[in-house]
Amino acid sequence: MSEEILINFTPQETRVAIVQHGEVQELLVERTQNRGILGNIYLGKVIRVLPGMQSAFVDIGLDKSAFIHVADIYNSADQPIEKMIFDGQTILVQVLKDPLGTKGARLTTHISIAGRNLVYLPLDDKNGQIGISQRITEESDRENLKQRVRQIAPEDLKGCLIVRTSAEEASDQDLEQDFNYLALTWAAVHEQTKTKPTPSKLFEELNLIERVMRDIAEEATDLIRIDSSENFVKLQKFASTYMPKLVDKIQLYRGERPLFDLFDIENEINLALNRRVNLKSGGYLMIDQTESMTTVDVNTGSYIGAKTFNDTIYKTNLEAAKAIARQLRLRNLGGIIIVDFIDMHMSEHQTAVLAELRKSLSLDRMKTTVHPFSNLGLVEMTRKRTRESIAHQLCESCPICDGKGEIKTAQTVCYEILREIVREHRQFNPKEFRIVASPDVIDLFLEEQSQYLAELSEFIGKPIRLRAEVSFSQEHYDIVLL
Repeated sequence: MSEEILINFTPQETRVAIVQHGEVQELLVERTQNRGILGNIYLGKVIRVLPGMQSAFVDIGLDKSAFIHVADIYNSADQPIEKMIFDGQTILVQVLKDPLGTKGARLTTHISIAGRNLVYLPLDDKNGQIGISQRITEESDRENLKQRVRQIAPEDLKGCLIVRTSAEEASDQDLEQDFNYLALTWAAVHEQTKTKPTPSKLFEELNLIERVMRDIAEEATDLIRIDSSENFVKLQKFASTYMPKLVDKIQLYRGERPLFDLFDIENEINLALNRRVNLKSGGYLMIDQTESMTTVDVNTGSYIGAKTFNDTIYKTNLEAAKAIARQLRLRNLGGIIIVDFIDMHMSEHQTAVLAELRKSLSLDRMKTTVHPFSNLGLVEMTRKRTRESIAHQLCESCPICDGKGEIKTAQTVCYEILREIVREHRQFNPKEFRIVASPDVIDLFLEEQSQYLAELSEFIGKPIRLRAEVSFSQEHYDIVLL
């Protein structure tokens, strides 16, 4: 598989694009001022235990309290949360999910520290146990890796180790170097728990560039381009320490054109913020993201290329399945996802579309679960969500529609104003009313609604004057009593 990683760095923002076969598959953004906290380890204080929700709020030093569920507490063993932790308790926690929307960070006491090839779980009670990534399927390879790791890990190892997929290509020296880093990191964290006040940050996850090198870059990656001289040197040093086989793949980009222009990535970012995604056949997707779920609606659009109507639907859905898998990665959409494919009456078509969706999703690093078509013809799926989507990172709710995607018509606002004047007239006794509203609303009062305005003025026995305010949105108005 042809793969390039492009890293665009500025002091305020780092952006990474994963390009496969010339097409952008993933976009990652990290801003200096609001860098994510996923993976950070804190010494926190339990603020309030909520037995009814089997959760607790924990102060880890952020503006918004984090929360932890009983399932994420080490050694819970089906005990209720109120039997395990109490208000005011000091607790060692790690961020499992960044704050998302109105929700605070989600925490766990299952501490894990990730390296290039190994993950260390220092508090796990399965002391000395070595687990192997599920992506390594050959039993002989799994056993071989387990034996190699046993040779570098001490016999009295506290906690357990998980061997990552990248370890298949690692040398014994790479594995030993990885383990030493993890052991030293945990030792430093553990030592701080004895001296640091509560709340305190004890460990900070790697920055975006380093995480990309650790978690995404691999020997199959063709090239890693970065457009910052200073960070090129840092990245080479980081790679030489933890992943020396990748050092020669790192290249400083000195081209005249901006790095992201090479693959039209700026345009891809803008497209990833649109609701509509056009398919090559003429069909299209409509993607709507809410706080609780994401919905994807598939439409044939202008596509009429197949011989029969059923074939047209089938081919559109097949193309849509591939596009949906890419859009989920590109936009970093997670949680519950509902896909409304165009209705197919043939079961073999449904089976093929579902197979295509699962095949395309198999390239996704995030865990996804796809359920069969429901009785209503919908496909329900989940995708692991740990960070904000691209849209939530780069956009904010429209101040005019407040995120609804719609605003009231000028006519609706006119009628609201007329009702409000009647209400104000009954409560007060001003000499006159003055309507201050957007130009479109005022124009409507002067034209189509002028008769109703005159009738109301006559009914209440007061003059009603108009003033257009260009700074007002269509829904914004004031009624001034004089």
